[in-house]
Amino acid sequence: MSNVEDFLTKAEEQEIIEAIRMAEENTSGEIRVHIEKTTSKAHFDRALEVFHELRMDETKLKNGVLLYFAIDDKNFVICGDKGINDLVADDFWDCTKDVMTNHFRSGNFKQGIVDGILNAGEQLKKYFPSLADDTNELSNEISKG
Repeated sequence: MSNVEDFLTKAEEQEIIEAIRMAEENTSGEIRVHIEKTTSKAHFDRALEVFHELRMDETKLKNGVLLYFAIDDKNFVICGDKGINDLVADDFWDCTKDVMTNHFRSGNFKQGIVDGILNAGEQLKKYFPSLADDTNELSNEISKG
């Protein structure tokens, strides 16, 4: 992969943004996607760094979720905020990771990300249902490093 910009087409990016919008309709949780080429840090540490850079730790209910991708490293991390982690089991994101990994193995990255987002939304809905006064606190745009 030569370039983060080439990882997804514009149409694929729009499908991912739409999946975030749909997932967030049913939960007060906030989902973001960050894609970068590589990192010299441990992937989880870098995901936490991006989480803070994107100000995802500033949501009212501490229920932001970052899907972090280091494409050249062929690695990804799902990183949830304190409000989620305080309520869920350690293996909470395993089913989401499994859905995504199955798509990635067959080279279907866009569908893996979309299904991961929708699965994350379903998981979040159980603990953080949508509220009457719910606002979209974070951008749905894909961030890139």
